[in-house]
Formats: sequence, structure tokens, C-alpha cells
Amino acid sequence: MKKTSVGGGLNPSDLITNQIAELEDWRGKLYARLRKLVLEASPGITEEWKWGTAVWTHKGLVCSAGVFKDHVKLNFFKGASLKDPKGLFNAGLDAKSTRAIDFGESDEIAASDLKDLIRAAVAHNLSAGAKKQPANP
Repeated sequence: MKKTSVGGGLNPSDLITNQIAELEDWRGKLYARLRKLVLEASPGITEEWKWGTAVWTHKGLVCSAGVFKDHVKLNFFKGASLKDPKGLFNAGLDAKSTRAIDFGESDEIAASDLKDLIRAAVAHNLSAGAKKQPANP
């Protein structure tokens, strides 16, 4: 995992760790678990800090975390372009390009299925990048 520096001397991974630590309830534990799964799903993924929260990238935006009073949201930036055979997306279903998964306090995480979806998002970014590359003469 690569780390990109940000202002204040803290790198994105430190900022994410701090954000998780500040959540002393179930949301912090859930956020930490989601982070672990994202990082396990794609070893080449980079943690970044944008819009005041965790953003994971790999040749483009993959997903971000959002913490709310009653749920933790994992937002996939190109979710509308991804196949979701397990029906994990449960939020933002009408958005043009994004899709999200809202996790409540008692929700189970289908770790294997979530990792597959993260890998699909990374593969989508990689295939989009390959299409933009000029052909070798």
C-alpha cells in the first residue's frame, strides 16, 4: 500500500487511523473492518484523504468511507458500471455513476463478496486506463 503525504505532517493512513480511533462506538470497529477488507482485496491500493475521510484509489478512485449517525457508508465511485451479482449495493441506486453500501450496527459483512466487488472496481479502473493508452506503433 502506498501512502501519499498531506498537510500537517500526517499521511492519509494516519489520518484514517485517527478518524477511526475517534469513533468510540460500533462505527469505529465497522470502519476499521471495512478498511482492512479494502486493503486485503487489492494490495496495490493507495489510501488517500479527501473530503475529510478515507478514499482508496488504484489507477483512479475506487471507494470511500463515510461515517454517519446510524450507518457507515462504503461508496463506490464507478459502482453503476460494476456487476453486483450478490446485491451488495443498497444505497445510491439511482445515481448516474456511484453506488454505495450502507452498513448498520447489526449488519453482517459478506467479506468475500465485498472483496470481489472491490476487485471489480479496481479492474474497472485498470481497463479504463488501458483503453486510454495509445496503441504501440
